[in-house]
Amino acid sequence: MALYSEKVMDHFRNPRNVGVIEDANGIGEVGNAKCGDIMKMYLKIEDDIIKDVKFETFGCGSAIASSSMATEMIKGQPVAEAEKLTNKAVAEALDGLPDYKMHCSVLAEEAIKSALEDYRKRQEK
Repeated sequence: MALYSEKVMDHFRNPRNVGVIEDANGIGEVGNAKCGDIMKMYLKIEDDIIKDVKFETFGCGSAIASSSMATEMIKGQPVAEAEKLTNKAVAEALDGLPDYKMHCSVLAEEAIKSALEDYRKRQEK
């Protein structure tokens, strides 16, 4: 059996939504010192809908694939739906990750939640 699914390899080789949103109204950055992966998520939210999402990830193929898939899963979704995204859902959408790479999908979930938290704080001001 291959170590990574075809979906993981596709999202690693052809990541979706890579980059920066200059006028993002939600930004989240998380990292894992143990593995060295760092993810930064940018959200552009209008009328409670995620109109655009981009990411920058410094890390392994699983981290890049997890970031890419997570952005695909929340783009166009209401904020309330994006808040429900779990690392398990990201891993399942990628047709699985090796157990020792599951932390990559956790980082993707945490980066999105961090960006959503930043968005909420900005709305309070």
